[in-house]
Amino acid sequence: MNISALPPAELRRRLRSDGLYFRTGAFTTCLRTRLEPVASSFSLLYNDYPLGDGPYADFHVELAPPRNWRRWIRPQIAFLSDGNAPFKPLPRDQAFPMFEWGLNWCVSSQAHHYLMIHAAVIEKNGAAAILPAPPGSGKSTLCAVLIQHGWRLLSDELTLIRRSDSRLIPLPRPVSLKNASIEVMKRYAPNAVFSPSVHDTIKGTVAQMKAPATSVARADEPAHPGLIVFPRYEAGAPLALTPVPRTRAFMRVADNAFNYAQLGSAGFDALAGVVRHSDCYDFRYSVIDEAIQAFDRLSMQAGRS
Repeated sequence: MNISALPPAELRRRLRSDGLYFRTGAFTTCLRTRLEPVASSFSLLYNDYPLGDGPYADFHVELAPPRNWRRWIRPQIAFLSDGNAPFKPLPRDQAFPMFEWGLNWCVSSQAHHYLMIHAAVIEKNGAAAILPAPPGSGKSTLCAVLIQHGWRLLSDELTLIRRSDSRLIPLPRPVSLKNASIEVMKRYAPNAVFSPSVHDTIKGTVAQMKAPATSVARADEPAHPGLIVFPRYEAGAPLALTPVPRTRAFMRVADNAFNYAQLGSAGFDALAGVVRHSDCYDFRYSVIDEAIQAFDRLSMQAGRS
């Protein structure tokens, strides 16, 4: 049963009491909160996700006011994981982005049975494309555009590589957008669902775009690697696709890994398996439609070289 089957009153009752259990791919999370803005955005963006079975969960998280005077004056909110607060509290109106950031932290700090890369990952025609890129490169915007044009979302932030066979494990959750990218996507995908924009965060203005229901429904299907693309948005620049040697791509992806060094030889073997089966490119773009066409061509050619 999906979250959408719960009446609004029952969803909020679960959030306020023992918590609401839900699954995102390989992980089950229990969320507790009494904050209506969080409940509202969660219901909007997560209604396609399957309910989980309590009391077991990989992550038990809660969003609640800190136990000090900031409950009443310039109210703040704390993110709790298993009762502990790994971050400083944030202003109350940033509660839902904090939930998304906190859930990313839970995965990246605990799921070491995977090799974890800070990169978006999408799939089409049987070939998954890993998109490692620094902040400001246009990675999330490109990911958001492509999943509105037939690509399956595995993750916007975390590429999970199964160590046994180098398959890519889906973690489809809302795509995080910031600043100008929010309005770009609202114009480009008017039928997409967005959370309310939150201003003045550490990342500027942020909003989340709902993951396609088709991607959520396929969250139990691992993907085969086929592409590693290092994207960079550059205003006014012509589209450029430049092959990258696999040895160089390996090192650049390893630099974006959360736990490559920690996993030792197992991390090396997992990443080597991905790179071995992937065509690797630097990709510069400025026009969204050109980027879509280029990626569709790449998906048809992936793995042939």
